[in-house]
Amino acid sequence: MKTLDEYLAWIENPSHRERMEEIFNWIRDKYPNLQPTIKWNQPMFTDHGTFIIGFSISKKHAAVAPEQEAIAHAKGDIEKAGYDCTENIIRLPWDRPVPYALLEKLIDFNLRDKADCTTFWRK
Repeated sequence: MKTLDEYLAWIENPSHRERMEEIFNWIRDKYPNLQPTIKWNQPMFTDHGTFIIGFSISKKHAAVAPEQEAIAHAKGDIEKAGYDCTENIIRLPWDRPVPYALLEKLIDFNLRDKADCTTFWRK
């Protein structure tokens, strides 16, 4: 896979595909400066060559991966909203609305925190 469209076509469940397309379109509309890319067969968005946010899917949820620092920054909001998370991912169940305010907080944090980052991942 090389594009978001190829990734979306790969998703077998139509409602899961629609949800991911909705999320990707929201990111493209809200953050037109972010570059979509596929790395390790996962869709990601970057800014000036550095990772900002990535996604993956499973049968029960979509996973958001904004790096550990962003999750730590938003931990209270994640818990308050009732989402399950680990140090590396936030699980968004398919049967719940997309928490766009939370995604915005994660993306905005990474854009500020990684503004001068010269590597793909934080060091």
